Amino acid sequence: MFFLVLSAQFMTAIMLAAAMAPDYDFGAGAISDLGVFPETALLFNGSLVLVGALNVLGGVYFYRAHGKRWLLSLFVLAGIGAVGTGLVPLDVSDAHGLFALIAFLFFNVQAIGTATWLDGPMRVLSILAGAIGLAFLVLMAIGDAGTTAAFGPIGHGGTERMIVYPVMIWLVAFGGYLLGADESVAR
Repeated sequence: MFFLVLSAQFMTAIMLAAAMAPDYDFGAGAISDLGVFPETALLFNGSLVLVGALNVLGGVYFYRAHGKRWLLSLFVLAGIGAVGTGLVPLDVSDAHGLFALIAFLFFNVQAIGTATWLDGPMRVLSILAGAIGLAFLVLMAIGDAGTTAAFGPIGHGGTERMIVYPVMIWLVAFGGYLLGADESVAR
């Protein structure tokens, strides 16, 4: 349940904040810009802290089913990245970028790592979601390093969303999958 709630609330918070923020440029703006506008800062940053906390909690309960410390560490690192990104907004410190990178990287790696525990279509979805996110993370690094043409028609904002949205959609699916599984796993 933790994964389903974290992803549904975060996707909803992003959409609400983007609609509420004055002059927010969806294509050019970073998702974290939503944590800077006075109208949306509390909603966005609070949502990120909740994402991180729920990911760690969900990871701990999931650990009870798989027993792999390395996999639990991916959930914890992703959670730390999300909490740090929410607690250190974009306009406060350069540490925000480091926390965001940790979250971007480890949420997608956790999807791929989780595939080692899964079978069938859920396994494929896990690998696909994580691989798409990581591919766009590389594209973001290329664009942010000065080759802005790498962003193409979706811009910086669209590229960043392609790092986040596939793994959030996967978390909705994974959360639902776990809810249908044995009670010891479905938290």
